[in-house]
Amino acid sequence: MRDVAIIGVGIQKWGELWEKSFRDIFVEAALNALDDAKIDKLDSMYIGCMSSGLFVGQEHVASVMADYLGQRHLAATRVESACASGGLALRCGLIEIASGMSDLVLAGGVEKMTDVSGDGATYALATAADQEYECYHGATFPGLYALMARAHMKKYGTTRDQLASVAVKNHDNGSLNPNAQYPFKVTLEGVKNSVMIAEPLRILDCSPITDGAAALILCPYERAREFTDKPVIKVTGSGHATDSIALHDRTSLTTLDGVKVAGQRALKMAGRKLDDIDLVEVHDCFTIAEIIVSESLGFFKPGQGGAACEAGETRIDGKIPINPSGGLKSKGHPVGATGIAQVVEIVHQLRGEAGKRQVKNARIGMAQNMGGSGGSSVVHIMEVE
Repeated sequence: MRDVAIIGVGIQKWGELWEKSFRDIFVEAALNALDDAKIDKLDSMYIGCMSSGLFVGQEHVASVMADYLGQRHLAATRVESACASGGLALRCGLIEIASGMSDLVLAGGVEKMTDVSGDGATYALATAADQEYECYHGATFPGLYALMARAHMKKYGTTRDQLASVAVKNHDNGSLNPNAQYPFKVTLEGVKNSVMIAEPLRILDCSPITDGAAALILCPYERAREFTDKPVIKVTGSGHATDSIALHDRTSLTTLDGVKVAGQRALKMAGRKLDDIDLVEVHDCFTIAEIIVSESLGFFKPGQGGAACEAGETRIDGKIPINPSGGLKSKGHPVGATGIAQVVEIVHQLRGEAGKRQVKNARIGMAQNMGGSGGSSVVHIMEVE
C-alpha cells in the first residue's frame, strides 16, 4: 500500500451564497485546490454531498461537477454519509491512491443549503436520523443533541456555562478566519441569552445553515515533490466506523462509540498516541457535540470535556487546540463539505499558513467528521514532513 500526500487545498468564504449556483461553489473550491497543487489534470474525483436532491433538486452530482470543472470523462463518484460525507470522500480518495489505481485524485465536498426554507432545510437534515423511530415522532437534530446534553449534565454535572464556553472559544477562533460564515466574537452571556431552540441548547449553541465547498488534491507521497514546493502533508491514519443511527439503541447518550472506534483505528494506522496530536478539528455541530467528541476520542476523561474548555485547555494556545478554524459553529456547516474543510484547516496549520490562528509548532493534526447524531464517523491523522 502506497503512502498518500495532500498537495493542494481549496476553499472559499462560506455563507448564504445566493448569487452562486451549486456547481459554481464546488468548481470554485476545486479550482483553488488545483491551483494550489499546480496541476490541471486528474485521474479521479470523489465528491462528498449529503442531500443535493432535497436542497437544490440536483442528483447525479459526479457528472455535473466533472463536466463543469472541465474534466469530462473523469472517473468521478458522489459519496454520501450524511454530515460525514466529506470525510468519507477523503477516505475513498486515500484508498484509491494507496491501492495504486490512481495518482492524482481530488477529494471534495459541497452543499448548498440556503436555497430552501428553514423548514425545508430541517427536513433535509432530518433524513440523517432514524426516520421510523425518531423523525416520525417529531425529533430533530437540535432535539436529539439536547437529549445528549441533558444526559451529560445529569451524569457529570456539565454546566450551561461550559456549553457556552465552546461557542465563545470557537467564535474567537472564527473571528480570525477570513473564510468563516460568522467571523465575529460572542460572549458567555450572549450565548446563554440567545433564542432557545431545544432546551438546554440555544441558537448560539447550534451550527448554522451554510453554502460552501472545499477540496483537496491527493497524490502518492513519493511523487509529491513533483508538484509542490510547499511542506508536504502526509496522511498517516484513517479510521471509519458506524454506530446505531437512533439514540435509543446506543449503549450511552453521553459517549459516541463510532467516534471512539474511528479514532482508535486512525491512531493505530498512524502508529501514534493521542499525546502526539498537536491540534484537532472536531465535528461541533452543537456545543455538546464538541464536548462529547473530545471525550470519546480520549483527549479528556468522560465528563471532563466541558470543564477543560471552560479552563482554556482547548484554545489555540491551550493543552490541545480544538477547532482553531472556528469549527462548524463559526466557520459554518455545509454538510457535505465540512469533513474536507476540516482537513484544509489542518493542512494550513501544518504548513504554517494559518495566520493569526496559527497553532505553535504544529506537526501532527487530527480531523474528526461525523454523520447525524454520531451514526457514522471518519477520523484522519496528518503529519508534515
